[in-house]
Amino acid sequence: QVKNKAPAEVQITAEQLLREAKERELELLPPPPRQRITDVEELNDYKLRKRKTFEDNIRKNRTVTSNWIKYAQWEESLKEIQRARSIYERALDVDYRNVTLWLKYAEMEMKNRQVNHARNIWDRAITTLPRVNQFWYKYTYMEEMLGNVAGSRQVFERWMEWQPEEQAWHSYINFELRYKEVDRARSIYERYILFRALAVLVLVHPDVKNWIKYARFEEKHSYFAHARKVYERAVEFFGEEHMDEHLYVAFAKFEENQKEFERVRVIYKYALDRIPKQDAQNLFKNCTIFEKKFGDRRGIEDIIVSKRRFQYEEEVKANPHNYDAWFDYLRLVESDTDAETVREVYERAIGNVPPIREKRHWKRYIYLWINYALYEELEAKASKRTRQVYQACLELLPHKKFTFAKMWLLYAQFEIRQKNLPLARRALGTSIGKCPKNKLFKGYIELELQLREFDRCRKLYEKFLEFAPENCTSWIKFAELETILGDIDRARAIYELAIGQPRLDMPEVLWKSYIDFEIEQEEYERTRHLYRRLLQRTQHVKVWISLAQFELSAGQEERLPRCRQVYEEANKAMRSCEEKEERVMLLEAWRSFEDEFGTDATKERIDKLMPEKIKKRRKLQAEDGSDAGWEEYYDYIFPEDTANQPNLKLLAMAKLWKKQQQESEAAAMDPDKDIDESQT
Repeated sequence: QVKNKAPAEVQITAEQLLREAKERELELLPPPPRQRITDVEELNDYKLRKRKTFEDNIRKNRTVTSNWIKYAQWEESLKEIQRARSIYERALDVDYRNVTLWLKYAEMEMKNRQVNHARNIWDRAITTLPRVNQFWYKYTYMEEMLGNVAGSRQVFERWMEWQPEEQAWHSYINFELRYKEVDRARSIYERYILFRALAVLVLVHPDVKNWIKYARFEEKHSYFAHARKVYERAVEFFGEEHMDEHLYVAFAKFEENQKEFERVRVIYKYALDRIPKQDAQNLFKNCTIFEKKFGDRRGIEDIIVSKRRFQYEEEVKANPHNYDAWFDYLRLVESDTDAETVREVYERAIGNVPPIREKRHWKRYIYLWINYALYEELEAKASKRTRQVYQACLELLPHKKFTFAKMWLLYAQFEIRQKNLPLARRALGTSIGKCPKNKLFKGYIELELQLREFDRCRKLYEKFLEFAPENCTSWIKFAELETILGDIDRARAIYELAIGQPRLDMPEVLWKSYIDFEIEQEEYERTRHLYRRLLQRTQHVKVWISLAQFELSAGQEERLPRCRQVYEEANKAMRSCEEKEERVMLLEAWRSFEDEFGTDATKERIDKLMPEKIKKRRKLQAEDGSDAGWEEYYDYIFPEDTANQPNLKLLAMAKLWKKQQQESEAAAMDPDKDIDESQT
């Protein structure tokens, strides 16, 4: 038992062990001593011992092929050919499927120039194991080396009956070509492509490359008509179900070499129209190269368009609701295709209706219909089909949920271009009845205005304002129409109705338009009355400033006192305003007025009314109520407010006292400064 299991101080690695064994040459065995045989008895004794050793090895394990081969090769080295044959025959009785035994047996016979014996062995080998190609290759090669061409051909024929692999047929063909037997080679190619048995066509190698090799064989030997016929047979044989781009590329290149450029174009076009695009990338590439070499600009563009069309087809097939891909595809198709093809693509595109009835999903889709209608009208010049497209689109839209005013207006404009005004009015009337929208009313009114149908415009405006009474723009446009027509009372009545509405989207714009209307009519009293009515609703600083500017521009003798009076009223009204910036804006406008038109007294007065700008701090709070620090801001102190608030006076006095205290402290810190000042 090992008591101390600790590692030794000196460790020996496996590398050191191997290096030491190499240095000492422990694994090298000394060569056996050389034996010299001097007489026949000694030789026979050596042969007996050696044969006994081989026989013992074979007896121990009969299936080890190397024992048989070593035994036979030893007998062969002693020129005991008959004994070697016997050994090989015994080995074949044990394992006749062993390829190595047959090869070594036949090589021994060929090495010793026993040709008939070798033929016999090869014949037995190919009969026993006909699927071992090595036997056939060596057999035919031996016959050819012996100059027995007929015998070699006979072996090839026997081999071909077994329908071997592709290389075997090529070996047979090359064999015939070595002896200039082109007709025989052609017949082998025919059998290689199609094997006839019992009047039934049985496919042996229906691969495209074999047909191509056959055609190139004919082309190589200058049988161009035969080569073309082979290609044509191949195209007919595979038909449209098993089309392969490699066959058509090879066919086209053959015709290109023969300078038959029109045939090449026909081949490429036929293939591109029938082969699935994902399997025709190489075909596209070669067709493009051909057109660049021998075609014109038109041919090159056709190829590029065809390739892009395939890409778009893949995109829309992957996602039929990808309307951007449909737009690109249609733009490509419209550029260079007949009308029927374009219509077919448009029909496919508009057939992909959005599955969800929400307007945001339909916004891109509706432009497919618009483009379709414009194509029929402008490109195809088919007004009847255009009308059908518009009507089909309008029937498809779910007007109870949403609609597209653009489609109704485009349809109406189309009917006007066709000089069919009743249909246009009927379409717009239907749209307003089914799904009234501001845009539809505006488009219909604009149409009637262009036609100078003012009574219809009035009726439309009335319906529009019934539908959307809060729309200030509609009220303004209606009043402007009446103003243009010279009916001032109607325009004023419209404005009065408008400002009397309980809810408006832009009331300030409406009031401004009404005031501008009265100013244009030079009704200054009405304008002042309007301003006063507006001030009853709002005390906004801009209204006061606008009123003052109106009084200033009214052009009357009392314009300056009136303007100053407006500023006075505004200042009094703005004292209670929380927004001090608006009050400052008013005072600055008043000061600008006084600077231009006022006297020294009025200027001095407005200067006294101007506020003092001071900096203050206030505490901030976060959304959760916690302390968020302090911020600085500017505030305005108005003199009028100071007189009414004694606390502000106290604050000012405290501020002055603090300033005096700071000055006295500064003087105490620097006494030399006081001495210097007294001496000076």
